[in-house]
Amino acid sequence: MEGYEKFKEQVFTKTKLDLSLYKERQMKRRIESLITRHGLNSFDAYFKLIDKEKDSFDEFINYLTINVSEFYRNPGQWDTLRSDIFPAILKRTKRPKIWSAACSTGEEPYSLVMCLSEFLPLKDIKIHAVDFDDEALNKAQAGIYSEKSIKNVPKQYVDKYFEPIGKAFRIKDEIKNCVEFKKMNLLRDPYPKGFDMIICRNVMIYFTEEAKDEMYHKFYDSLVNDGYFFVGSTEQIIQPQRYNFESNKTFFYYKR
Repeated sequence: MEGYEKFKEQVFTKTKLDLSLYKERQMKRRIESLITRHGLNSFDAYFKLIDKEKDSFDEFINYLTINVSEFYRNPGQWDTLRSDIFPAILKRTKRPKIWSAACSTGEEPYSLVMCLSEFLPLKDIKIHAVDFDDEALNKAQAGIYSEKSIKNVPKQYVDKYFEPIGKAFRIKDEIKNCVEFKKMNLLRDPYPKGFDMIICRNVMIYFTEEAKDEMYHKFYDSLVNDGYFFVGSTEQIIQPQRYNFESNKTFFYYKR
């Protein structure tokens, strides 16, 4: 299908999202499937659709940003967070500054709040959470989740922090109020600073090596000394010393 280069330029002009920083074959295939779904036959026709119709544009962004998330994803890593990482951070500060980058629909930052609640009162917990997708952020702020997405949440937290709504569950405001959601383009926007921990999981795999290289340097600069960087199960950093990170536990790196 022709016209992808022009489409990338049009999308960047409209959204400031640079599709050239994504793996082209994978991203192009995903967008072509959307084009076919709408009965169209070109990138040009599809851009005209998403430029005109908000629902189609929201569908495009949602599909593009791959919102696959769940609470306490990879539970063993959360056990490490609870047993090793948080205690180390809390030796330095009782008000840790934590950033959930590419937070998707909110499961990750809300999991952080619940995990931290074992150590701190909720009033002392604040998670900075960002994502590029407006629809994902809206879902995160609504805080309504399926039974499947909460399957790894410890039962005491399901009972304490969720309200059943039919077959779904709504997270309570006392947890919501600990998270500040904002829109951010990790490929383009300036990174905030001064974090004790940054968690960015299951998104870096979609970027080129050049984009990842730049992002790792930016994440390093955003951490305080002895701060931790928590990555996804398929995203172990090869030669972390290239970015001045030191390997700690598996999937955890820290800044000296």
